Amino acid sequence: MPHGTTGDVLPFIWLGRQLKQRGHEVSMLWVDMYCDAATRAGIDFVSIEDGGEFQRMSQQASLWSEGESMRQGHAYSDRCIGPCLTAYSEKVAPLGRPDLILGPMISLAARLLREKHGIPFVSTNIQPAPFISAYDLPAGLRGGRLLRKLPVFLRKLILAAASGDFQSMPVLRQCCLDLGVKPPRSLRKDWYHSPDGVLTLFPPWFGKPQPDWPPNTFQWDFPLEDLADESPLSGDLRSFLDTPGKKLIFALGSTGGGSKHAAGFFSAALECTLQLECQAVFICADPTLLPYSLPSSVFVSAYVPYSKLLTRMDAAVHAGGIGTTAQCFAAGVPQLIAHSAFDQPDNAERVERIGAGFGLEIASFSSVRAMPLLRRCLTDETVRSRAAECRQRFLGRPPVTRLLEWLESRAQPIVMP
Repeated sequence: MPHGTTGDVLPFIWLGRQLKQRGHEVSMLWVDMYCDAATRAGIDFVSIEDGGEFQRMSQQASLWSEGESMRQGHAYSDRCIGPCLTAYSEKVAPLGRPDLILGPMISLAARLLREKHGIPFVSTNIQPAPFISAYDLPAGLRGGRLLRKLPVFLRKLILAAASGDFQSMPVLRQCCLDLGVKPPRSLRKDWYHSPDGVLTLFPPWFGKPQPDWPPNTFQWDFPLEDLADESPLSGDLRSFLDTPGKKLIFALGSTGGGSKHAAGFFSAALECTLQLECQAVFICADPTLLPYSLPSSVFVSAYVPYSKLLTRMDAAVHAGGIGTTAQCFAAGVPQLIAHSAFDQPDNAERVERIGAGFGLEIASFSSVRAMPLLRRCLTDETVRSRAAECRQRFLGRPPVTRLLEWLESRAQPIVMP
């Protein structure tokens, strides 16, 4: 039961693939716009009926504004509880009681199914930011800069008092009462991390475990799912990549069209490409966001599997989604992250800590500000060597069987009080 856009859904497609290969039956329940991606990967898909609200919301520029992003995200999480529960009862339950549910902590319907039917639920974090650890405060957290100046014991007290439940709790409390489920006292403290297990899909070198993480947390690695087997490169793109010269990629993610900064981003991208005398691939599903006239040194595509593309790039400029960030690490490519909201600022800061790239707020993204950072991505041997070191880290990934065995151990019937 994923929740979010393409970068949030692909890790669950990867999990579904692994579980199916091990002989398990897997169904994915989410909005219809991801039906094709899941079914192409061989996963049964169950659509929720939300009247297209998620797709409209994901294209709104305000979704990517500081402060507004979390408000809208939580508001939709509340509104989709009903459609998710309806889809489950009508299309999943008749096939038999599931043995395990996987979903992010914001998937309140998944946790409600646990509390109502006793189905084990593993809350799944694909990036470090949702933990909101007092020991490692995520970048982008409101008031986080001030909190970081305080000793850890004060951070703990402040975070404990700031429950963050004011928006979702009234809706969730009513849903619990309607289902005969005892409402949590605090959403963040009692429900976000499942007692049945917490899965993190990023490695310790990107997000080190902290003392205030849940004790039942299992940490694996980046999934690196991008539907590469189902999305071959076009002949035109292969020909473009075969031409000599340094190459850049500019991308704003699957919902980049909703960003109010998207047109300015691609305009600045063109200026950087021309000034650096490079070639560039622009990933953009909405051509109206691109400059009116593009030279032959720029190739435009709506979607390309990054695992096939980034190994041919000299540097990447992107929005900082965890999936793209991980693919840059795997390819050993220096990255410049033009971040705006959600986990993006935190991912950017972690890339900078590692030394494999830089972060820049998208609101201030321009050719003047981006050029010095891009030049360093292309020429700074320290940055390039750090990025190459990240690629080497993927040679020591833990075996997938260890993760699958842990998931199977979580699929034990639970007795509800």
